[in-house]
Amino acid sequence: MVALRYDPAARRTLVRPAGQRVLMHTTQLALDGLRLIELDVHGDERGFFIERFNLEKFQTEGLPSAFVQDNHSRSLPGVVRGLHYQHTPPQGKLVGVMRGLIWDVVVDIRPGSATFGESCSVELSDMNGRLLWVPPGFAHGFCVLDDTPADLLYKVDTPYNPDGEAGILWSDQTLNIPWPIRDPIVSTRDQAMPTFAAHRLSHAM
Repeated sequence: MVALRYDPAARRTLVRPAGQRVLMHTTQLALDGLRLIELDVHGDERGFFIERFNLEKFQTEGLPSAFVQDNHSRSLPGVVRGLHYQHTPPQGKLVGVMRGLIWDVVVDIRPGSATFGESCSVELSDMNGRLLWVPPGFAHGFCVLDDTPADLLYKVDTPYNPDGEAGILWSDQTLNIPWPIRDPIVSTRDQAMPTFAAHRLSHAM
């Protein structure tokens, strides 16, 4: 399990002041294909401006750019969602936060992958200028940190198909995910997701 965690107390200080320009760049994380994207944030005493998607920059960085749908979700403090994925058609997603602070979790569920069953986590917020590209073949989830709701905006590369989605139990101990939350709020649906062992068995048949 790989975690990229930053001090939540620093969340409000991560906007860069005017004149301090940091160009968008990407980092390949420990799970092959998973990319952390750090955007160019312009801030001053009024607030900030951020360019969240630029076709030319994404193509230059070798990132997907043919998105077909934008999704916006809001979750209250303490909420856990996941671990979800879409297999038919396989779906990748570009995850970002418009408001609040989340602990974002990705699990490699690609059969034959050298990192099958391993996870990676990173904090995303409305202020830190980070996006996470989650390719097809990964299960995704998050929990809301801080004391305000979190708004997620994510772009997907294939249309949503309710008959092609599935999930894995977020709290499965074999995944060893260090969720930084107490008394989580979890939907009945997510509480009933299959274990990772059940997922592995069903895909081996």
